[in-house]
Amino acid sequence: MAGNEDNYKLSGKPKSGIFNRSITMQPTSTNSLKKPYLSPTLDRAGSMNKLYNPFETIVTAGNSIKGKVKKLCNFFESSKSPSPVTDELQSPKPKLAKSSSPDSRVSSILNSSSIQLPGTEDRIVVYLTSLRGIRRTFEDCYAVRMIFRGFRVYVDERDISMDSAYRKELQSVLGEKNVSLPQVFIRGNYVGGANVIKQLHEYGELAKILDGLPVRKPGYVCEGCGDVRFVPCSNCNGSRKVFDEEEDMPKRCLECNENGLIRCSNCCS
Repeated sequence: MAGNEDNYKLSGKPKSGIFNRSITMQPTSTNSLKKPYLSPTLDRAGSMNKLYNPFETIVTAGNSIKGKVKKLCNFFESSKSPSPVTDELQSPKPKLAKSSSPDSRVSSILNSSSIQLPGTEDRIVVYLTSLRGIRRTFEDCYAVRMIFRGFRVYVDERDISMDSAYRKELQSVLGEKNVSLPQVFIRGNYVGGANVIKQLHEYGELAKILDGLPVRKPGYVCEGCGDVRFVPCSNCNGSRKVFDEEEDMPKRCLECNENGLIRCSNCCS
C-alpha cells in the first residue's frame, strides 16, 4: 500500500475523481460563465453606496419635508384670513349663564303657574310609581326622589301604584288622561317632570326654589311606615272587608283603598 501511494505522488495522477476534493471544489471557467451571480461585472460596492448613502437620503428627505410644511403653512394661513363677515359669523358665541337657561325660568314662573294643586302651598308633592314595569319611568321616579332627598326636604310622595285615587287626582289637575311620571308640584305650583327637575338641579336653580321649605333630620326614617307612606288598614287589617252586624253580612271597608292600605298618619297629613 505504501508503494502505491508513493507511485501516486510521483506520477501526479489522481487515484479517483470522486476523492479529489480540489477538483470538485474549484469551478471551471465554463461553470463560472453559466452563473451570473459570480460574474465579475457586478459592482456590489457601488450599489451599496447608492442605497446607503446617508448624506443623499437626508438631503432628499429634508427637501420633501420642507415642501410639505410650506404647503401646509400656506393652506392654514389662507384659511385663517377670511372676510370680516365670515369672521363675525365664526366667532365663538358667549355661553349663556346658568340663570338664563330656558329651564331656569321655571323659578320665576312658579308664582304665576296656571296649574295649581290646592292645599299643598307649604310642601313638595311628587306623583310617582314604585313599580318596575317600565324601566325608564321607574328610573326617572327614583332619580327625582334622590335629588330631593339630597336636599333633605320633606316630600309628599303620592305613589299611584299604591293608590289609584292619586292617578285620578293627577289627571284631573293636569287635564290630561295619559300622564307620564313623575310629576312635581312645588308650593302648590306645577313644575314638570324628571327632565325639568334634573336640569334645574344642574343649573343650581332648584336650591333657590327649595329655600325656606322644612328640612328633615339627616337619616330620618318614619317609624310607622318606613318611608313607604302607606300602612295596612287598622279597620279591616288589609282585608278590605268588615262584618256588618246590623245586616249580618260582610261589606267593603270604606276607610282603605283597593289594596287595603291607608296613608301613614306619622309622615303624611
